Amino acid sequence: MTSNQRPGTTAAGNGNTKATGPGRLLIAVYGIFAIAATSRAGFQIATKFSEAPLAYLLSAFAAVVYIAATVSLARKGAFWFRAAVTAVSVELAGVLVVGALSLLDAKAFPQETVWSVFGRGYGFVPLLLPVLGLWWLRRHRPFRAAARP
Repeated sequence: MTSNQRPGTTAAGNGNTKATGPGRLLIAVYGIFAIAATSRAGFQIATKFSEAPLAYLLSAFAAVVYIAATVSLARKGAFWFRAAVTAVSVELAGVLVVGALSLLDAKAFPQETVWSVFGRGYGFVPLLLPVLGLWWLRRHRPFRAAARP
């Protein structure tokens, strides 16, 4: 390990410090949301899709995002780090856009999604989770060699 290197990383940036300590709790919460959103969306699409197709498709999209975030947060390497940043960023954008739209045009969302009203139905955890996720990822970036002159 070099003096510029964080513990738990290698010179190639293959360490997975993002999955240690509190990162494990973050991954667990993402996993719970992945299971919950997938189950909810699957049930809604299978039994009452015609009632609120937009809301249910957005719930399914949220489920895919939570699955992608869970997997990418748990995996090692620069590719998975970038995938995690992308998934968590998409999640934050989704929560903000769907949250705002669900307030501005409630008729378009006759049934709530995970992200409706910024995650109100889930105690606003869907709004807080990507903020914490991006903060965690920023603190646990893979090591990069110093730029060459």
